[in-house]
Order: sequence, then C-alpha cells, then structure tokens
Amino acid sequence: MYLKKVDGPRAVTLPDGSIMTRADLPPADTRRWVASRKAAVVKGVVFGLIPLKEALEKYALSEEEFLEWKQAIEKHGEAALKATQIQKYRQP
Repeated sequence: MYLKKVDGPRAVTLPDGSIMTRADLPPADTRRWVASRKAAVVKGVVFGLIPLKEALEKYALSEEEFLEWKQAIEKHGEAALKATQIQKYRQP
C-alpha cells in the first residue's frame, strides 16, 4: 500500500478524543455542501489537518465564505450551517 505524500499531518485528535484524518474531508469536487461537509472542512482547518490556503483552493471557496461557516459553528453549532436554518441564526 502506498500513501500519497502530503504536507502536514495525516490525522489529528479532536478535543472530544476522536481522530480526524484527511479521508474524513469531503472530496475536492464537492458541489453539494451539506452542513456535515462544511463542518468537516472547518474542523480540518481549525485543528491543523489542512491549511486554510489549501482548503480554499481545494474546495474553490472564498475566505469570506469559510469565515462565515466558522463563525456560525462558533456561535450556534453545526446546526447553523443547514440551509433550512439560515434565517433562524442570521443576524439582522
């Protein structure tokens, strides 16, 4: 078995004790962004699994969009990323 050479860690331990690997990140060609995929990208960046710059390029995200996801999780949890819940958590 061969492992692709990557910069940075292959796995990180999250505060709850679970382990997150690069395999847990969504595929690069993701077009349908459900809350769990958004949360996986944010966790990957926050806990050092993938650098922010690499995540933005890989998933074709703007820095503003990523920061909105991160802020929503910090304030309201993963549920705030659901498209059906946006108005409930949106600030006027």
